[in-house]
This record gives sequence, C-alpha cells and structure tokens, in this order.
Amino acid sequence: MKKILIVDDQKELLNLIEATLSMEDYHILKATNGKQAIDIARTEKPDMIIMDIMMPGKFDGLEATRVLKNDPQTSSCPIVLLSAKTQMNDIKGGLAAGADDYFTKPFSPLELIKKVEEVLG
Repeated sequence: MKKILIVDDQKELLNLIEATLSMEDYHILKATNGKQAIDIARTEKPDMIIMDIMMPGKFDGLEATRVLKNDPQTSSCPIVLLSAKTQMNDIKGGLAAGADDYFTKPFSPLELIKKVEEVLG
C-alpha cells in the first residue's frame, strides 16, 4: 500500500483529502505544518507528498519543499503543491522550489485521485 503524506493547516481539507484517498487504498499520513511534514517525511518515507503552500510558521509549503528536496533521505519523494494561487508566477515559484507538480484549489475528488495516480504512476 502506497503512503501519501498530506500537509495542510486546514483540518477540514486535510480530512477531506484523507477520506478521498483512503477509499482508493492509500495509507494516509497527515501533518498540519511544514516542520511536522519534514519530520514525518524523514521517518515514514512516504511515496508522495501533497503539500499546501500557505501555512503559518517558519516552514510554509515552499520552504518545506526546498528542505525535503535538498535532503538525500527525501529528495526522491514526489511533492505536489496544493494552492488557491493560480497565477503563473505562483506556479513557477512552486516548481522552482523543487515541487514535482502543482494542483490548484478548489478541486474535485476525482481530479485529486487522477493527479495522485499520474504522479505515482
């Protein structure tokens, strides 16, 4: 069973994504901030990370992505950034931070499942 780490400071969205992906037989790990995401990714070695960009604290989604992509333990894990920001500069910034893909809110559960299947192959 593939492990997916979901990172979002909005618990409702975290729970919605968990419910959607759990139905597809993915093992879900959750974090509510970038620091927690880094710690969980290093210990649990997820197959994929879905990370919100806008989170409080020192490590927002972009900074957490940079840290994870520069760490040999976690650099190969695909990271999909999740954001309500849809401007091309925002998308380019996310990809420049090391993200493998960028997914915009709002989204349908079916779109999310397709994105996960696409990234995990």
